[in-house]
Amino acid sequence: MTELTLLRLDPIGVPPYSARGITQSLDPIGTAAQLARTVNGTLINLSDTAFQKYKSNISCTDQQQPALDGVWPGDILTVDCVIELSYLTGGSPSRPLADSTSEPATRTEGAFTFYRPRLTMMVVTYSKTFDEWGAVSGWSLDLEEV
Repeated sequence: MTELTLLRLDPIGVPPYSARGITQSLDPIGTAAQLARTVNGTLINLSDTAFQKYKSNISCTDQQQPALDGVWPGDILTVDCVIELSYLTGGSPSRPLADSTSEPATRTEGAFTFYRPRLTMMVVTYSKTFDEWGAVSGWSLDLEEV
């Protein structure tokens, strides 16, 4: 079958017609920033690099529901993201590449390399909706990198 999305959620999978028009956000977790001001008012960074992790929201409205039966907050998923990160070409990515699809996980544009990361993430919460008359399924999945 032809893949309809770049998104991969392992081990649960992504059913056909459940992820067209998908959106994904990727943000630093709240504890990634530990900023403080000195007595002179200078802003300094006290952050520990161990907390440089991402949180993500994946949402979509399509015809089918995602395969979330039996998935609960605290479960671990490997997520091949649809969102890209980028770095100056010649450098290296900060996360593994999502290279399990037929589409390449990297591309170069000018002086930058763009890539789709593969993240090991924990389910924080999710929600599902269904409009019976409109035959539209909506869903949202909140995750945090482990």
